[in-house]
Amino acid sequence: MNDTLKDEFLEKQTLPQRLNVLTILTFIGCAIFGLFTIFTPWILKFSASMLDKASSSGKDLTSKQIDDLEKGRAALELSQINMVPILILGLVGIILCFIGALMMRKLKKDGFWLYIAGQIVPLIGNFVLLGTAQFTSAWSYIGLAFPLLFIYLYFTQMKYFTK
Repeated sequence: MNDTLKDEFLEKQTLPQRLNVLTILTFIGCAIFGLFTIFTPWILKFSASMLDKASSSGKDLTSKQIDDLEKGRAALELSQINMVPILILGLVGIILCFIGALMMRKLKKDGFWLYIAGQIVPLIGNFVLLGTAQFTSAWSYIGLAFPLLFIYLYFTQMKYFTK
């Protein structure tokens, strides 16, 4: 009887440490990006005022700086025009990532696919809505790198998913 209980205990899978850390980071990221998504209208207004101040500051701007300001303004206006779809895509992505991470904590393989959908859907949707106008700075490319990095890190944990 003692051996049976011991075998059942050993068979019960525990959450691997790396997967635990990844899901916790995902929950934190969902909270942070949830706040950013909710505050997008105010962030866009603030960004517009900063662009206005920069262009009317009276400082001599180089042609590259002027070009960067114009690209930033175009991306900002496009974002304001498409604000509702962008907000919906962001919230759907956050919800999918959150649910996917919860499922992966239970070692369910379907959670990985939900997580991927939560990362990819907003990227594709924003690309359809904004095109290449959204790539105005290095931060835009960093915003692409993080989802790909986390997808890869979760992929390395696939061996633990059983269901």
